Amino acid sequence: MSEGYPVGTEDGSKALPSAAHVGQRVSIRSHDPEGGFRDLLGHLVSPTQVRKKNGQIVTFDPSQIALWKVVPSQALSTGIFLYDTMSRTQREIVISDGKALRMYCCGPTVYRDAHVGNLRTFLLGDLISRLVQVSGFSIHSVQNITDVGHMVDDLHEPGEGASDEDKVLTQAAIEHKDPFTLARSYEAKFHKDIARLGIQGFDIYPRASESIELMFALIQKLIDSGYAYVGEDKSVYFSANSFESYGALSGNKLEELVPGHRYEYVGDGAKRFHADWALWKAAGARTEMVWESPWGKGFPGWHIECSAMSLHYLHNHVDLHLGGIDLRFPHHENERAQSNAATLSEVTDHWVHGEHLLFEGRKMSKSAGNVLLLEDLVQAGYDPLALRLVFMENRYRSQMDLNWVQISAAHSTLQRWRGKCHEWSKAELHNDQAVVAELIESIFEPLRADLDTPKALLKLRAIERDANISDRTKAQVFDSVDRFFGLDISRVEVARELPTGAEELLTAREKARKERDFARSDQLRDQLLELKIKVIDGPSGQSWEVIP
Repeated sequence: MSEGYPVGTEDGSKALPSAAHVGQRVSIRSHDPEGGFRDLLGHLVSPTQVRKKNGQIVTFDPSQIALWKVVPSQALSTGIFLYDTMSRTQREIVISDGKALRMYCCGPTVYRDAHVGNLRTFLLGDLISRLVQVSGFSIHSVQNITDVGHMVDDLHEPGEGASDEDKVLTQAAIEHKDPFTLARSYEAKFHKDIARLGIQGFDIYPRASESIELMFALIQKLIDSGYAYVGEDKSVYFSANSFESYGALSGNKLEELVPGHRYEYVGDGAKRFHADWALWKAAGARTEMVWESPWGKGFPGWHIECSAMSLHYLHNHVDLHLGGIDLRFPHHENERAQSNAATLSEVTDHWVHGEHLLFEGRKMSKSAGNVLLLEDLVQAGYDPLALRLVFMENRYRSQMDLNWVQISAAHSTLQRWRGKCHEWSKAELHNDQAVVAELIESIFEPLRADLDTPKALLKLRAIERDANISDRTKAQVFDSVDRFFGLDISRVEVARELPTGAEELLTAREKARKERDFARSDQLRDQLLELKIKVIDGPSGQSWEVIP
C-alpha cells in the first residue's frame, strides 16, 4: 500500500473512513495489538465495519489505522449527488460497472388507480434517469409490477384496520372480475398515467406473477444457507436474527421492535421470532392466485419479489434503489437483508427515498375520502404536466402539501412559457452560444446537488424575466433544459374561439371579483363552464381556456 489517505494532519486530527465512504471498496492497514500490521479489504458498511468478499462483516478500530485508501475500480463517477438513506449523507451516484447506471424502483400494486402521491415517487425515478442521461451517461432501469396481491395488513393505511384479505382478490370480487384481468386493467392505467405525466418509463417492467420461478430459486438459496426456514404452517420465513446488520437502513433494532409492529399476522408458533417475515405463504383456504411450490401450494410474500427481480435483471448489483419513504421499513430493510444474504455482498450502493405527499393538509387515504387521481386533474381541465411542474417546485425529500391553487398556478405558468417560447423562437438569431451554455449550466448545477428542482426552476424564471438576455437565447435555454424538466415547453397552444356570449360573461365575472361579489362570481363561473370555458384565478388575475 504505497499510496493512501494520511491519518495524521497538522492539527492532530485524523482523516479516517467516514459515512461518506460507506458502500465504497476500501483497503485498510491497521496496527496489530501483537505487533506488525493487519490488512483488511472489502466494502465499507459503516465507519468501523467492512464487509469482506465472503460476506463476513469485520469490525476495526479507527484509532489503530496506519493507512487506508479507496480501491480504484472500473466505476464511473457521475458528478450527481443524492442523499443516501443508508449513510445519512449526500453521496455521488457511481456507475459500478463503468457502462450503465443500474437503477431499481419499487412499482405499483395494480389493484387500484395510482394516486398523485404514488405518481410523485414514480416521477422521482424519471427525474434521476433524465439527469443521468442529460449528463452523458447510460442507464439500465427496472420497475416491478406487483400483480400477485398483498395482504391488506402488509400495506394498510392509517385508519384502515389490519386484515388478512388480499388487496387484488378483494378488489376483483368488488368489480366482479378475474384477478389477473383486474391487475392488467390497472397496469394499463398506470402506464397511461405516467405517460401523461411525461415519465419516459423504465427499460423493463417485470411482473411478479411471471417471476415466480425466480422467487423459488432465491428462497431455496436462503433456506440452504441458513437464512430462511420452513415454519410449522408450511410457510417459508426469513430469520431476521440471522442477518447481522439488520436495521442499518431504517435505524430499527430487532430487540426494540414490538411484536406485530408492521408485520403480517401469523398464527402462534409458526415463526421462530416475531420480526421474521414470510418469503412464501402457504395457501391455506385461498384458491386464487396460488402456485405449486417446493414447499406446497401458496403465494409469495411482500418483499421477496423485489429481491428476485432486482438481482436477476440487474445482475446481482443495484447502483441506485429508490422508492417512497414509507417503504424504507419494513420493505426495503427486509429486501436488503434477503438480497445481501443471497449474494454475501452489499447489493445496493445508494438508497434514495421520496417523502410523503399530503393533499390539502391531510394524508390521502380511501378512508379520508381525499384520494386525488391524475384523471381528476384532466377532467377539471388542467394539463397533467402542471402536476409535474408542481412536484418539481418542491424538494423530493420534503413533505409536500398539494392543493388546487398550486395546480392552477402551474397550469397558467405552462401556458405562459409555451406562448413565450413560441414568440422567442421567432426572434432574430444574435445570441452568444457561450452565454447559452453558461445559463444552462447554472440550471443544472443545483440539480446535481441532491436534485434541487425548486432552485433550478427559480433560475429558469429569472432568465424569463431578465431583459438583458435576448429572446432567442431564452428560447434556446428553455428548449435545452426541457430535456430534463419534461414540460413539453415547445408545444404550440392552439387558440380556440370563444363561444357566443362568453366574452360578456368573462367581463362580468372579472367585475364581480373586483367588487368581491363572490356569489355572483361563482354563478358566472358555472355559466361559463356550461359553455366549455374553464376559468382560472391566479395571482395575476383571471385567465380562461376552452375545454376540448
